[in-house]
Amino acid sequence: MVEVLERVPAVLPVPMVASRAFWAEVAAGRSSEAAARAVGVSGSLGARWFRERGGVLPRGGKAFEVRGRYLSFGEREEISVLVAEGLSDRVIAERLGRDRSTIWRERRRNQTTRRGEVAYRATDAQYLAERRARRPKRSKLATAARLRVYVEERLAGLVEHPDGSRKRGPNTSWSGRNTPRRRDRRWSSAWSPRQISERLVVDFPDDDAMRISHETIYQSLYIQGRGALKRELVSSLRSGRAMRVPQQRSRTTSTGHVRPEVMISERPASVEDRAIPGHWEGDLIFGSNRTVIGTLVERTTRYLILLHLPKPRAKDVRDAKTNAQRGGYTATGVRDAITRQMLTLPEHLRLSLTWDRGTELAEYAHLKLDTGLDIYFADPHSPWQRGTNENTNGLLRQYFPKGTNLARWNQHDLEAVAFTLNQRPRAALKYRTPLEAFTSLLESQSNPGVATTP
Repeated sequence: MVEVLERVPAVLPVPMVASRAFWAEVAAGRSSEAAARAVGVSGSLGARWFRERGGVLPRGGKAFEVRGRYLSFGEREEISVLVAEGLSDRVIAERLGRDRSTIWRERRRNQTTRRGEVAYRATDAQYLAERRARRPKRSKLATAARLRVYVEERLAGLVEHPDGSRKRGPNTSWSGRNTPRRRDRRWSSAWSPRQISERLVVDFPDDDAMRISHETIYQSLYIQGRGALKRELVSSLRSGRAMRVPQQRSRTTSTGHVRPEVMISERPASVEDRAIPGHWEGDLIFGSNRTVIGTLVERTTRYLILLHLPKPRAKDVRDAKTNAQRGGYTATGVRDAITRQMLTLPEHLRLSLTWDRGTELAEYAHLKLDTGLDIYFADPHSPWQRGTNENTNGLLRQYFPKGTNLARWNQHDLEAVAFTLNQRPRAALKYRTPLEAFTSLLESQSNPGVATTP
């Protein structure tokens, strides 16, 4: 046993131990920087761990346990406690439902020395077991040249004309980051890894060597140092994503502000038939460089209000209480813009607002207090629940096309476009204009509870 202990490090490397906890935090939905801080390492180190693995969680997933005939980390923790109590290997084996020789080998292999004392600790034992389990096994794509050529041709092959001539497409460069929006993409055959994996069975029904799983292809693209496919080939994936996004992170981001009590299912049925005015729908339209314009449309009259949301500058004023940056399509900026416009209207014409699920309306509770609007959020991927707003946004694209810089236009310009659309006759209004219908509502303030037919 002395010879075995001499080969074991007295103190295990902290980064290697922290790495396991780091990936557990990532699997729970934290960002790489937040996960790194949670386990006591720098954010830059966590970002490097995440980047080197392309966002792919190491084998063992969330708990980093090997189940079945191998001891798990939970079992090693229990062994550590029972050893500290002074119990024998036989008693420990009976409590865990394992063979006595398994416990004996575990303690013999994975004990460590600290301050001259021999002890069994679960974290140290798990690290040693994982280190021994590593194999110098190369990726199948790195060793099978014919298979690698097949995968590369289907994934990143050039676009071809029916006559067989090839078209290279636009000149692009790969920066190592996710493909930017509204930029030229590499032209390639762009088969998905799943399609490549399943097509191998069709093209080589009797050749077992020409088999590979789609996950192996993904890991060869995402993880550095696999020695098979070059990482720049991720630009041939439809998503163009250079790193994988953990599923839990995608579930916990961007919609955490939407509570069940503000879902559209809780909206009164009277809003749906458009009989009572004062119910609005809202959204953002985007241009190049993440420039935006906010849109508000009244459901009964189709009256349009445009929100000026310029990108905030470094010297812009911040909120005195929350220190949140004002301006742009930040939550504070959108709340301020909606509040300014809604407070110019009488109370009976600001009853509710139905919005998409974007985080730009995360401060909806403050907006409700400021304006009196009841706020509701549409269901995911359900644009028809805000059909009036979606139709109006389509009309606005005549003036603000996709891919153009929307920051060029000031509030005066937006008011001119809104006035123009509000003067267009609508079939839904029996060819009256939204401005005429909305003006009649303003004139009926004396009796706001009566339904008005536009």
